[in-house]
Amino acid sequence: MTANLPDRDGYIVSTDPARLDVEAIHAFLATAYWCEGIPREVVERSLRSSLCFGLYAGDRQIGLARVITDRATFAYLCDVYVLPEHRGQGLGAWLMQHVMAHPDLQGLRRFHLVTRDAHELYRPFGFQEVAQPARHMEIARPGIYKQVG
Repeated sequence: MTANLPDRDGYIVSTDPARLDVEAIHAFLATAYWCEGIPREVVERSLRSSLCFGLYAGDRQIGLARVITDRATFAYLCDVYVLPEHRGQGLGAWLMQHVMAHPDLQGLRRFHLVTRDAHELYRPFGFQEVAQPARHMEIARPGIYKQVG
């Protein structure tokens, strides 16, 4: 499903992959704590393989939420951001409302995310700390993009 969703005071959320501004997304993510130094080609590939929600002020991309999903049983929410100059207006929560309402993300058995400091943004949407962390395993490679080059 590709859509431009109802606007809010000049802001719009769109799931249209053609609207994504890869340069703007890469510029932000390359400095984000969770993927500092990420190469542009990795960002491009990740966007192609995900359900992306672009947040726009007019034609300018000012935010993103990316969902990696099979659209049936599982989703992983990542790369959620709003540019600093647009924060404090509830746009992150508004973006999340669109993510959580998307028809392809309904009825999932598991919906994950990892955050260092935005727990209170996600709690109202039903996210909570992992109930049984001992069951979860991972391969973590922090700083992997700093090594590429």
